[in-house]
Amino acid sequence: MTEAITSPHNEALKEIRKLAGKKWRDKLGSFVAEGEDLLEAAEAAGWHASARYVSADSGLEGIPVAPHVMATVSQLGSSTRAIGVYPIRWAQPTGPLCVALWGVGDPGNVGTVIRSALAFGASSVALGPGSADPWSHKAVRASMGAIFSMPVAKVRSAAELPGRKIALAARAGEPLQRVDGDVTVVVGAEREGLSDEFIAGCDAVAHIPIAHADSLNAAMAATVSLYELTRSS
Repeated sequence: MTEAITSPHNEALKEIRKLAGKKWRDKLGSFVAEGEDLLEAAEAAGWHASARYVSADSGLEGIPVAPHVMATVSQLGSSTRAIGVYPIRWAQPTGPLCVALWGVGDPGNVGTVIRSALAFGASSVALGPGSADPWSHKAVRASMGAIFSMPVAKVRSAAELPGRKIALAARAGEPLQRVDGDVTVVVGAEREGLSDEFIAGCDAVAHIPIAHADSLNAAMAATVSLYELTRSS
């Protein structure tokens, strides 16, 4: 039986703490997922942890860590019983249905969109300039494990997006509805939205009819857009 890690100064645990920062995630090419549910989602999707740490009293498979030490590593307020370290996997943006985020800086929104994209059968999620890191703890947690099943791409320009590009803008263009062929719907930041220059470079502009608010939360807007683009009638 592997002896439990009892020191918060353990070198492996120091690396996990480093992975809380984007600089180190980029440098090491790895990210952290916390919680048995996320580790199960990773396993179901065929992702294998490069390291797996578990609370010594949990009975789970992995390198045992004393519970009080595990609490010093966890980014969750209530700590966790399982932590996995995984290699970052960037994909290519693909159709027939892609949702792209431009300047969406909240990692919680990014993770939620990845979750919605999986739920509605999207092919990929593309992240443009100014969007939050999908491999951050908050984004991974918000995805509820969808990050392991949904291809996530990083792009620099709309030219890299697949199919017909539809810019989502409040009260502009036509009401969003299902279209034939490959399509990418692009959602901008909640306050700034998409720039006029960016919109001009897209194939179409559309909006979600809303009664009172000036705009929707970016994750909500993306989710409603995916619903509109996939519903049968």
